[in-house]
Amino acid sequence: MPPGRFRHFLAIDWSGAVGERQRGIALGLCSDAGEAPRLLLPPDHRHWSRDGVRRYLLDDLPPDTLVGLDLGISLPFADAGAYFPGWADSPGDARALWALIDEVCASDPHLSAGSFVDHLEASAYFRRHGGREGRAFHLPGAAHRRGRFRVTEVAQERAGCKPYSNFNLVGAAQVGKSSLTGMRLLQRLGGRLFVWPVDGLEPPAQGSVVVEIYTTIAALAAQRTAGRSKIRDGEALDAALAALGSAPAGLSGPIDDHSTDALLTSAWLRRHAHDKTLWHPAELTPEIARTEGWTFGAR
Repeated sequence: MPPGRFRHFLAIDWSGAVGERQRGIALGLCSDAGEAPRLLLPPDHRHWSRDGVRRYLLDDLPPDTLVGLDLGISLPFADAGAYFPGWADSPGDARALWALIDEVCASDPHLSAGSFVDHLEASAYFRRHGGREGRAFHLPGAAHRRGRFRVTEVAQERAGCKPYSNFNLVGAAQVGKSSLTGMRLLQRLGGRLFVWPVDGLEPPAQGSVVVEIYTTIAALAAQRTAGRSKIRDGEALDAALAALGSAPAGLSGPIDDHSTDALLTSAWLRRHAHDKTLWHPAELTPEIARTEGWTFGAR
């Protein structure tokens, strides 16, 4: 990616929680001018809604922005040759998966995805609350007892992260709910933003681009550990920003980790957006790109 390709860097800490407005959604933005990243507030200065983020991305996004979404943009496919092996309606690629989820959840408010995980066929592949583990949550001979992984999640684990299967919907660290609601968001963008690498291994020469991020990767680059990836005070945030070559945010006192994740990862995107190796990980094939996607920064 040539230097100067992107002018702005937006990191979105996402949430799959129930309800219209989410304390867990935070947006951090910085530019190529080198200033400290700042938090974006919704127009009413309350908490962001998922649809509010969608409207921002479509209507107010600065030009040539690299957008990082902290969620899984797809489900495992390569391990079984299908998202839902044995289900005749299993989609053939990520965009078809997003469309299916959005169609099944059309009546679910606030871009939630409860109808999909409770779907008669789809529910067999998920681990849900109340000890409800679907018969197909584990594949015979699966390499991961925590559930099915995408190829990029195996790469995350090699890097020192602790990924969870997107089919797991249980536990404080699960990312399945946020990923499913995020896939509804991606579908509702209507193809107006290029989503790497689902839409192609090479991003276009201009315009904004959406990538999947994992905020722990940014924390590791900022000299934190996986066990200490969450930052909850201004002094620690400024130290981590300094490790990424960023000006300090200058915030004081306690800060929620959703905000610090967004701010730190925005600065990390700025620092690494033009690293060619991150756009071309060795295991990213055209087939994996179109079906599973990839996490920017995993290699």
